[in-house]
Amino acid sequence: MGENNERSRRKSLVGSVIGKSGDKTVKVVCFYKAPHPIYQKEIKRKTVVFAHDEKNECGAGDAVRIFETRPLSKLKRWRIGSVVSSTSAENV
Repeated sequence: MGENNERSRRKSLVGSVIGKSGDKTVKVVCFYKAPHPIYQKEIKRKTVVFAHDEKNECGAGDAVRIFETRPLSKLKRWRIGSVVSSTSAENV
């Protein structure tokens, strides 16, 4: 029961793949809006992370759900949970 509770507290993001960076690694960008510190207008921000893609199933333009995980390399702290929508050439 403790393991399931611990996994449910992990952060998750939905973003799109902007590139492949070597074997089993993809670069994912996640956009969000945050208020400006002084003027309180919502401004667009982005977070770019490297994620582990165990099956090499993601391509550029795919929407993916990523989950936080233990450090896998110097930059990888996220893993691909699922592909939300695919824009690969297989569907054409």
